[in-house]
Amino acid sequence: MEFVAETIADLTPSVTLSITSEAKRLREEGVNVCSFGAGEPDYDTPQHIKNAAIEALQGGETKYTAVSGVMPLRKLISKKLREENHCNYEPEQISVNCGAKHSVFNAIMACCDAGDEVIIPAPYWTSYPEMVRAVGAEPVFVETKKENGWKITAEEFDAAMSGATKMIIINSPNNPTGAVYTREELEKLAAVAQSEDILILSDEIYEKIVYGEAEHASIASVSPEVRDLTITINGFSKAYAMTGWRIGYTAAPEPIAKAIDTLQSHSTSNVCSFAQYGAIAALTGDQTEVEDMVAEYDIRRQYMLGRLEAIPNVSVVEPQGAFYFLVDIEKMGIKSVNFAEKLLSHEKVAAVPGAAFGHDFSIRLSYATSLPVIKDGLDRFEAFCRKH
Repeated sequence: MEFVAETIADLTPSVTLSITSEAKRLREEGVNVCSFGAGEPDYDTPQHIKNAAIEALQGGETKYTAVSGVMPLRKLISKKLREENHCNYEPEQISVNCGAKHSVFNAIMACCDAGDEVIIPAPYWTSYPEMVRAVGAEPVFVETKKENGWKITAEEFDAAMSGATKMIIINSPNNPTGAVYTREELEKLAAVAQSEDILILSDEIYEKIVYGEAEHASIASVSPEVRDLTITINGFSKAYAMTGWRIGYTAAPEPIAKAIDTLQSHSTSNVCSFAQYGAIAALTGDQTEVEDMVAEYDIRRQYMLGRLEAIPNVSVVEPQGAFYFLVDIEKMGIKSVNFAEKLLSHEKVAAVPGAAFGHDFSIRLSYATSLPVIKDGLDRFEAFCRKH
C-alpha cells in the first residue's frame, strides 16, 4: 500500500540539502567555511520592532486573532500598498500569512486545480514549481535570456500560453538573479495576461532592496483591471530582517481573498498574535535601518561585481535588486551541483547550485554576509576557477 499521496511523493527535495549539510559538518569540525548560501539578511530585527512584540506579549495579546490577521495590521498593509505601491486593495482583501512562502502557497492552492498550467520564468525561486505540483497543477517553464537581464518578455509569455494556462508567476526583484522589472516591462506582461484573463502572482518580497537607478513597480498598479487579476505577495522577512517571525501577506481580488481566508482557517489559523504587532511597528516606525541595510548591501554588491567580472570563464548580469548574484559557469564545463560540491570540497566555499533554480550551469552567491567573508570567499572562488 502506498501511504504517501502521489502529488507529494513526486515532489523534488532540495538539491542544496547535501551541500548545506556538508558545510555544516565542516564547520562543526572547526573548518573555516565561507558561505554564500544565505537567503536571509545578516542583520538583526530592529529593536523597536522587537519591543512592540514584547509589549504586545506582556499586554496579553496571546489569543487567537482573526484568521487573516488583526485589523489594525491589515489596514496598515492596505494603506502601505495604496501609498507606496499605488495599488488599491481594501483591508478585507488582505490576508496575513505565516511568511511570504506560505502566502505564495495559499494563493496557488486557492486558485489552481489539477490540469491547470502555471507559467514560471526560469531561473526561478526553488519552491514555485513544487508548490504548483503539490496542488496537481503543471508548471510551464520559460527559459529567460541573459541578454534580457533574465526577465521574461511579453512575447515569450504569449508563446508559452495554452488553453490550460491559469497563472503566471512574476518575481521582482528576483531571487536568484536580482532582476528588477521596469514599469514598461510589467505593462506589456499585464497586457498579455489581461487579453486571456490569466491570473498574475506577483512576488514582491524583495521590493525594498533595490539599487542605483532601479525602481520597484507593482504590476497591480498598472490599472484596476490588472489589479483584479493580480495576487500581490509581500512580507516582512527581507526588508526588516524578520525571517524567523514568519509574517507575509497576500492582497488579492475579493473572491480569492475569501478563498485564502477559508483555506488558512483549516490549516494554520492566524499568524502568531504578538508577532503581528511587531509587523505593525515595522510599517509605522523609522525606516532608517532598512535604508542603512540596503546601502551596506550595495557596497557589497559593487565589490562583488568588480571581482566576479575579473574572473575568467564565469560571467554575471549586474543585479538590480535582492542580495544575490547568479554566476554563469557554463564555460567551466561543469554542471552546478558538481561545481558546488567541488568548490566546497577544494576551497571550503559554500554556494547554491543553479539546478535549484532551473538553471544548471550557474551558481547563486548571496551577499547577505559580511564583507570580510565575501573577500575571503571570492579569493577562494577565483583560485578555484583559475585552477579548473
